[in-house]
Amino acid sequence: MSTDLHATMDPTKMGVGRSIAVLTSGGDAQGMNAAVRATVRVGLYTGAKVFFVHEGYQGLVDGGDHIRPATWESVSMMLQLGGTVIGSARCKDFMCREGRMKAACNLVKLGITNLCVIGGDGSLTGANQFRTDWGGLLADLVKDGKITQEEAKKSSHLNIVGMVGSIDNDFCGTDMTIGTDSALHRIIEVVDAITTTAQSHQRTFILEVMGRHCGYLALVSALSCGADWVFIPEMPPDDGWENHLCRRLADQRSRGSRLNVIIVAEGAITRDGKAITSDQIKKLVTERLGFDTRTTILGHVQRGGTPSAFDRVLGSRMGVEAVMALLEATPDTPACVVSLSGNQAVRLPLMECVQVTKDVTAAMASGRFEDAVKLRGKSFANNWNTYKLLAHINPPDVKSNINVAVMNIGAPCAGMNAAVRAAVRMGIIEGHSMFAVYEGFDGLAQGQIEPISWNTVSGWTGKGGSMLGTKRTLPGKLLEKITLNIAKFNIHALVIIGGFEAYVGGLELLQAREQYEELCIPFVVIPATVSNNVPGSDFSIGADTALNTITTTCDRIKQSAAGTKRRVFIVETMGGYCGYLATMAGLAAGADAAYIYEDKFSIKDLTANVAHLVQKMKTTVKRGLILRNENCNANYTTEFLFNLYSEEGKGIFDCRLNVLGHMQQGGTPTPFDRNFGTKMGAKSILWLTDKLKECCRHGRIFANTSNSACVLGMKKRGLTFQAIADLKDDTDFEHRIPKTQWWLKIRPIMKILAKYDIKLDTSEHVDMEHVLSKRGNHWK
Repeated sequence: MSTDLHATMDPTKMGVGRSIAVLTSGGDAQGMNAAVRATVRVGLYTGAKVFFVHEGYQGLVDGGDHIRPATWESVSMMLQLGGTVIGSARCKDFMCREGRMKAACNLVKLGITNLCVIGGDGSLTGANQFRTDWGGLLADLVKDGKITQEEAKKSSHLNIVGMVGSIDNDFCGTDMTIGTDSALHRIIEVVDAITTTAQSHQRTFILEVMGRHCGYLALVSALSCGADWVFIPEMPPDDGWENHLCRRLADQRSRGSRLNVIIVAEGAITRDGKAITSDQIKKLVTERLGFDTRTTILGHVQRGGTPSAFDRVLGSRMGVEAVMALLEATPDTPACVVSLSGNQAVRLPLMECVQVTKDVTAAMASGRFEDAVKLRGKSFANNWNTYKLLAHINPPDVKSNINVAVMNIGAPCAGMNAAVRAAVRMGIIEGHSMFAVYEGFDGLAQGQIEPISWNTVSGWTGKGGSMLGTKRTLPGKLLEKITLNIAKFNIHALVIIGGFEAYVGGLELLQAREQYEELCIPFVVIPATVSNNVPGSDFSIGADTALNTITTTCDRIKQSAAGTKRRVFIVETMGGYCGYLATMAGLAAGADAAYIYEDKFSIKDLTANVAHLVQKMKTTVKRGLILRNENCNANYTTEFLFNLYSEEGKGIFDCRLNVLGHMQQGGTPTPFDRNFGTKMGAKSILWLTDKLKECCRHGRIFANTSNSACVLGMKKRGLTFQAIADLKDDTDFEHRIPKTQWWLKIRPIMKILAKYDIKLDTSEHVDMEHVLSKRGNHWK
C-alpha cells in the first residue's frame, strides 16, 4: 500500500470529465454481472460517464447501439443472474488491425479513453494489443479523415484494466477467477445427487468436468467430495495407471464402500499426450472389474445458474478496484489485471500474468508436468498433494505411538465434518492412532472417547452439521475429569474444531497447564462457526455456507418484492455480535443497508435510511432490502426497525419481516467450506506432528510453551498458526469478536453500490505487484 496525492482527492470527483466503457468477452462466467454492476455504479459515483459495450469486442467494432450509456438503474437486479447481461461474443474482426481501427474510432467519437475488460486470457491479451496499437490507430484515423487532430489529442492515451472471468480458474496471478466458485457449486450439486443413487445400486460414476487446459475444477471437486481418482492435464497418471486405478476401486469395495467416484477434466491426458476420455475409463472399469458403471458429462451446466455469494462479492470488489485502477492510471502505467490474493485485492501487470499462463500450457505440451504444477502456483500443488494423501489409505509401516483426539465445540456448522475427516486421515497417514471425542468438552470429561478409523470418516466431506456431536460447554469447571480422561486414554495432542467457545476453551486449557501436567500437550484450534468471529482467522469454516443460504433467501425475497412493487423487507441474520454475515450478504444480495454492532448507528442514520428508500421508490427500482445482525443494537430490535419502516413508509411502501434463524447453520457445505475444512484439518495434523517431535523428551510429551497451543487461521494471504495466548489482546471477550476485522474496510463498497452519499477511502490504494514475486504464497 502507498499513500500519495490520492489521499487528498475527493473520490466523487476522480472521474469527472472522463468516460469508462465496460465489456465482457469470451466464455461467460457467473459473477460477471456483479463486476459489471460494480464498475458502472462506482464509475458513476466518481463522476465519470459509463458505457456498456454489448456483445464484447464485436460490439466495440460495430459501434452504434452496441455502445450505450449505462445508468444506475440499468444494472439493478443483475447480481443474481448468471452469464453476462451485456452479452459476449467471439470476435474475429478485432483480431485484425482494420477491426481495431473501427473500435478505436467508435471510442474516440464517444470520448472513451478507459476500457474495463472482463474475460479470459485471450480477451485480456486482445485488450493489451489494442492499447499498444492505440497511438498508431489514431494516427491512421486522422490520416484517413475519420477523426480530427483535436479528437486524437483528447483521446491520446487508452487505459486498460482487466478482470478475469473464467470458470476454469486457468489464469495465473489470481487465487480465484470470477465464476470458478459458482462452477464448483454446480459440480458439487451434481456429485451429491449422484452419490445417493450410486450408493443405492453400488455403482461407479465417472464425471467429466470442464477444464481443457486446467485441472482446477476437477482437482478441487475431487478434494471436496473425496473422489477415488481424479484425472487432470497438469499431472497425468503414471504409466500402468489402468492397473493402479482398478486395484484402488476394488480395494474400496472390499472395505465396504458402496460407490466409487472418478472425476475427469475434459483435457485429461496420458504422459505421452494422448487423451484420456470418460468412455475409455468406463470401458476399463466395466471389463476389468465388472462394476456397474455410469458416465455423466456436466458440460455447460457448469457455466449456468445463479452466481455464488463468493463470486458476487469477488465481482463487486474487483469492479470497484478496476475503476480505481483506471482513474489512477498514467500513460506510463502498464495495462493491469485486478485479482484476488487471499482476501486482498491486488493489481498485477496484465501481460506478466498472460505470459505465465502461456508458460503452463507450454510446459504441459513439452511433457514438463512438474513445472506445469509449479507454474500454477503453490496452492495448486498443495491441493494436489492434499488430495493424493487423503484419497487412499497408505499408512506407514512403523506406528508413531502417538494418540491424537479430535473434537467439535460450540454450535454446529457446515464443513466441520470435512475438517474432522481430513484430520483423522492425515493422522493415520502420519502413523498416529486417532480418537474421536463425542459431545465436545462434556464428552472429554465423561470419557465419550473412541478410536476412529479411515473408513469411519468416508463420505463425511459433504455432510452438514457435526457427526461427532457438539456442545457449548467450556472446560473450566470440568478440568479434573478432563485431565483424568486425557491420562486414561493416553492422549498426546488435541484438534479442537469450533467457534468462539473452542477459542475460549483453548485459552482455559492453556491457563490450566500450571495446575494440571496432563494438559501440557500440544493442541490446535480450527475456527468453525457461521459467525466468523474467531480471533486469528479472517475466515471460519461454515461462514461461506451460511452466507450462501442468506444470499439465496434474499434473492427470493427480492424477487417477491419485484413482483409486488413498493415493498421493503427487513431480514435478521445470525452472527452474534459479529456483523460479517450481514455485511457480506448485503454486498452479495444488493441490500440497501446492513445494521451491525461494529458500525454504530443512531436514530439519525435510521431516518436517513428511510429517506433513502422513499427516494428509491420514485425510481423504477421499487423495492428495498434491509439486513440486521441479530445483536447489532439492544434497543433498535428487528421488530423496532420493522415498525419504524412501516410507520415512516405509510402510503409509499409497505414492509415485511423475516428472521432466518437456524437455517443458516444447516445444509450441505459449499465447495469452499469443504475444501477449506479439508486443508485446515490436514495442516493441523502436520503441525501437531512437528510439535510433538519438538516436545518429546525421553519418550514423554511435555508441551508448556505458549506456541504449542495455536489457532490455525487464514490471515490475508495464507494459512498461519498463531499462539492462542497472543490473540487475547485482540479479543473483545464481552461481545465475542476480534477487535480488528478485515471485512469492515469493504463495508463502504456496499453503501456506495446502494447509492448512499458517502466517501470512499482512497488514502490507501493498491500498488502494482509482479506476478512472479507473489505467485504461490497462498492456498486456494
